[in-house]
Amino acid sequence: MSDLTDSLVDVSSDSFWEVGNYKRAVKRVDDGNRLCNDLMNCLHERARIEKSYATQLTEWAKRWRQLVEKGPQYGTVERAWLALMSEAEKVSDLHIEVKAALMGEDLEKVKNWQKDAYHKQMIGGFKETKEAEDCFRKAQKPWAKKLKEVDTMKKGYHNACKEEKTATSRETSSKLENNNPEAQKKLQEKVEKCQQEVQKTKERYQKSLEELDKVTPQYMENMEQVFEQWQQFEDKRLCFFKELLLSVKQHLDLSSNHKYSTVYHTLEDTIQAADAQEDLKWFRSSHGPGMPMNWPQFEELSMDLNRTLSRRETKRKHTDGVTLTGISQTTEQTSKTTASSSAAAAEKTAADASDEEAGNPFANANANANGNPFEDEPSSPELCVQVRALYDYDGQEQDELSFKAGDQLMKMSEEDEQGWCKGRLSDGTVGLYPANYVEDQ
Repeated sequence: MSDLTDSLVDVSSDSFWEVGNYKRAVKRVDDGNRLCNDLMNCLHERARIEKSYATQLTEWAKRWRQLVEKGPQYGTVERAWLALMSEAEKVSDLHIEVKAALMGEDLEKVKNWQKDAYHKQMIGGFKETKEAEDCFRKAQKPWAKKLKEVDTMKKGYHNACKEEKTATSRETSSKLENNNPEAQKKLQEKVEKCQQEVQKTKERYQKSLEELDKVTPQYMENMEQVFEQWQQFEDKRLCFFKELLLSVKQHLDLSSNHKYSTVYHTLEDTIQAADAQEDLKWFRSSHGPGMPMNWPQFEELSMDLNRTLSRRETKRKHTDGVTLTGISQTTEQTSKTTASSSAAAAEKTAADASDEEAGNPFANANANANGNPFEDEPSSPELCVQVRALYDYDGQEQDELSFKAGDQLMKMSEEDEQGWCKGRLSDGTVGLYPANYVEDQ
């Protein structure tokens, strides 16, 4: 059944073996060059996409980094959030590398291979295309010539058959019409002559077919050789395309890039390091009940109108917003008191003030705001205890120390009534610091 089906199929209508149908194989050479251009355009477009994506990631990371840093989020969770911006910046760099690889290494490979494989002619077209055309034409020429003779013999035979059929039909009609014998004889001679012509053309037709059959094996062999030659040419292109596409895959596949996996390991570690309890502890000590406070204490009214507040008292007053009773005096009250006081009382007050300033360890600080009052003061031999800072502290005055949490310093005096101690840093700097910002070692 299958043999019958195959015999009904017209296999010659579009067969490679038909004259001129080798042109499809020739066209494949030109198509290969065009496909090289298409591949370069494809890579170029992908490179633009990679660059655009990298740019968008960078812009997104920059904008959100600013928003998060200026926002209310704090502590380790803030660092975890900012890690997303760092991830975007690093991934952006990787996509820029992909873009560079596509536009540089991969695109150059295609361009160079195309230049080596296809050579343009001065008159247009490619040398390889003309070579393929010439090879196929040369291989097909003898067989095509014989085929043309067969077609000629075939046409002559078919025409003779038509003439013979026409003559036979006329002769039959003449007999039915009882025409004169002479006319019938002429028709009969015509039929015999046509039959002879049919026989001659048939023999010539068969002979031409035999000659065609003789050259067909050689024709098929020659065509097969030429076709195989250009199969190998196309094989080189296909193998090159496969190799290049694998190279492109390596550049696009960031999952195989150790830098890419490191980005997400770092991101995960940073997020895992977020500690809610640590953040809450920090907020408590920086903005909550854990903050130091200069609680108000009872103070007697000071009659010393010329008494100047120490740096420490001034700083605590401005920082905590607590007004100490008996210290603040208005200019108007000072003027009235001075006017009603006797000269002797004024002299006594001035003497008392001088004595108080002489016994005030901060008097030099008021006289010279640019110096540290503890620089020339010898450390107390009675107390020398090493302590560790619990929190960061930035000194607001010249006589105050600045340190970070975890720093070591030497405690040189006990805590005074306002919660301050005198101490010395590891670099030798001496000054005041809040007592509740440190703990004993």
